[in-house]
Amino acid sequence: MDRNQQRPRSSILDSLGEELIGILTPVSICMFTVVLLVCLLNSDPSSSSFSSIATAAYSETDSDSPWDKLLGAFLNSLVFVAAITVATFLLVLLFYLRCVTFLKLYMGFSALVVLANLGGEISILLIDRFRFPIDSLTFSILLFNFSVVGVFAVFMSRFSILITQGYLVVIGVLVAYFFTMLPEWTTWVLLVALALYDLAAVLLPVGPLRLLVEMAISRDEDIPALVYEARPVIRDDSRLVQRRVWREQRSNVNDDDVENNVVRAEEEEEQRSEEISVPLIDSSSSSSRPETFLEGIGLGASGAIKLGLGDFIFYSVLVGRAAMYDLMTVYACYLAIIAGLGVTLMLLSVYQKALPALPVSIMLGVVFYFLARLFLEVFVVQCSSNLVMF
Repeated sequence: MDRNQQRPRSSILDSLGEELIGILTPVSICMFTVVLLVCLLNSDPSSSSFSSIATAAYSETDSDSPWDKLLGAFLNSLVFVAAITVATFLLVLLFYLRCVTFLKLYMGFSALVVLANLGGEISILLIDRFRFPIDSLTFSILLFNFSVVGVFAVFMSRFSILITQGYLVVIGVLVAYFFTMLPEWTTWVLLVALALYDLAAVLLPVGPLRLLVEMAISRDEDIPALVYEARPVIRDDSRLVQRRVWREQRSNVNDDDVENNVVRAEEEEEQRSEEISVPLIDSSSSSSRPETFLEGIGLGASGAIKLGLGDFIFYSVLVGRAAMYDLMTVYACYLAIIAGLGVTLMLLSVYQKALPALPVSIMLGVVFYFLARLFLEVFVVQCSSNLVMF
């Protein structure tokens, strides 16, 4: 009791800036790189095309009416979200059957395809754009080494965290760039549909992502997925390593023995020199709640914020599509996404329950894009033409 009284209570906002910087830096690098690739390689956005399951139901053409484009974009989004839902439930089933080795092999093969195939195509486009002299043999060897090292760096823990983080950002950039080649109407409707899907998949009791997280918590295992993990926040003044811990609070009477063991383990852990603290989650208020909920989705036991690579990809798709119109819309969308991430982290600290990372940022980004395109651009053009601003 004396130890708890002597320990200063940390505010929710104490480490918010460090947490934001730790996750906003790679997100910003990913978005900036996608915008740069779009500006360099997409000289004619209308001529770019990318065939995938996102365009299986409808192929958009310039001669179609706006209603046809909207209906076709809705059908494409419905097919894409349905495919993602089926794939996620299949992932949950395989994880439930403990096919972890198969899932890791599949994830490694997917990363290899992305790095070798998509990375090779973008590299060829850049070589052609800058007229860089290189022979096919050298290019093949470099691409093979780059792809294989990337797979091992992402799925083997012995690599440096900087290398792993770098390859995850590269994978996000490669996938996001090719998603920017989707038709315009399909892109915007798809982003909104994915934000709604993320909301349902995480918050609903039968949501596939929620089931997957609960299963991983109960088994004390990592989810076999492409997830970016930032570094833990270290407070120099208190010499405490602030860790985020996946926790599951149950009101089951049958789990009393397990909970008592957890309490004893936590008491022993508090006696060590490095004490565990959770500044963004008030443990005193959460212990008095009898209901079941998950604390800190996106927060790993290593003490770092974890963000799914899909969030990187669709943030970058939004700003990449905005870059095809004007850089002013890019600035507006970027600020909206950053604000959305901050709001999501604040909501996580307040509500102490599982929260998705896509909905707030995507909704703000889409709204700011159309506001900047329809109103801000007209205002700036009028001010420039009347010499009010240069």
